Order: sequence, then structure tokens, then C-alpha cells
Amino acid sequence: MQSTAKTPQEYIDSLPDDRKTAMEKLRSVISKNLPKGFQESMGYGMLGYVVPHSIYPNGYHCDPKTPLPFLSIASQKNFIAVYHMGIYSDKNLLDWFTSEYPNHVKTKLDMGKSCIRFKKPEQIPYELLAELFQKMTVEDWISKYESILNQSSKQR
Repeated sequence: MQSTAKTPQEYIDSLPDDRKTAMEKLRSVISKNLPKGFQESMGYGMLGYVVPHSIYPNGYHCDPKTPLPFLSIASQKNFIAVYHMGIYSDKNLLDWFTSEYPNHVKTKLDMGKSCIRFKKPEQIPYELLAELFQKMTVEDWISKYESILNQSSKQR
């Protein structure tokens, strides 16, 4: 369900009522806990948080005109998703999250490489996500991103 909304508020306003409350709360948790420097935006049909060109002029390597993506949230057809590139790129962060998750939620973790899926909005562990959102600064993310880019270019 890729949205055509042009602004984060337009995206939230377009959601069905049963998803809107959870997405508004997620947006609020992100706003209160994401370190300074990330910027809210729309990207890939989702509400996203990026490193703006004013901080990282190189942008995203796949499309340098696009700011460097870090975090997105989306209301998909069957779940609410949190896409966190820090979890995807940092094994220590992934290990921390997966070991901490059962302390907050009784159901099994439903996760892809960077995607955490919540089929029931009432089971979203907002406190755990708040802690996750605090764990990587803009500087940390840029450093991690560049080290991954450098590794992949050396492997070619």
C-alpha cells in the first residue's frame, strides 16, 4: 500500500481510524526520541526520517538527489511496519533489540532485515521502540553507512 501523500500529515490523515492512532503515536515517539539532525519527510510512499543534504550532501548512493534514509514507518495492508536501517546495518543493535523484545511483547518477533512488523497495533512496544530510536545519532548512522559503502566498493 504505497501512499501518494505529499506530506507526513497528509499521510497520517489518509489512514483508516484503526491505524491512525497507532501511527500518530509512533510518529510522536519518534519525534521525542530520535536524536537531533534527522528530518521528517515522505519517501517511498512512507513517512520517513532522513539525514538531510545540509548535513550529508552526498545523499543516498542509489540516488544522490535523495537524502540519506534512516527510519520509516508505514501502514501496510496487513501490518504496521517500522523500517530501521540501524538494525539492518549494526549487528550489536540487532542483537540488543531481538533479546530485549520478549521483555516487552508476548508474541513472537515478526521481522525482516530492517522491517519490524506489527499485525496488531495494540501490541506495538512503544517504550522499546523509543529506546531503539535513541541508540543511533546522525553521526553514528553516517559513519556506519559510509563504512558499509567502503566495504562493498572494496569487494568489487
